[in-house]
Amino acid sequence: MAIHEPATKTSTAQTGAEEKNIAIVKEYMRIAYSPKDNKGRSSVAHLCTEDSVFDAPTTFPGCETPLDYADSHAKVMSAIADLHIVSFDIVFAKDGHVLLRYSAEGSHCGEPHNGIEPTGRKAQWHAAAIFEVRDGKVHSFTKEWDKLHMWKQLGWMKGDQYA
Repeated sequence: MAIHEPATKTSTAQTGAEEKNIAIVKEYMRIAYSPKDNKGRSSVAHLCTEDSVFDAPTTFPGCETPLDYADSHAKVMSAIADLHIVSFDIVFAKDGHVLLRYSAEGSHCGEPHNGIEPTGRKAQWHAAAIFEVRDGKVHSFTKEWDKLHMWKQLGWMKGDQYA
């Protein structure tokens, strides 16, 4: 079965090396956002440097590497079992840096989340990620995302408080 790659809406001309870096980052994201393929860190370890780092303290506290993120995201996907990237809204690279702005969606159709039974509610959101690729592997991943926007849509908040 062919792997579906989300459409890229906006990009720029890239060098061959930059195209390769974009492909590495998209493969990391494909796995990290796949409820089927993301089994945690072992799913993406081959794509990351041994000293890789991750930064998103307000949305993924305690995650310090892209491997930690894959572990954490696998748990999120156990609750949002149909989570997927809809599109890469903006993609470009400069040397070893790759920027993605993407749209994603999913519904709380899987396991309970923090004691909340599946709500069946659907959410759509946008996020941005900046990656540094070194020697053909993800070395750093910085994520910017308003998780409360998603959580409110899924019914995981009471007003402005975590449920």
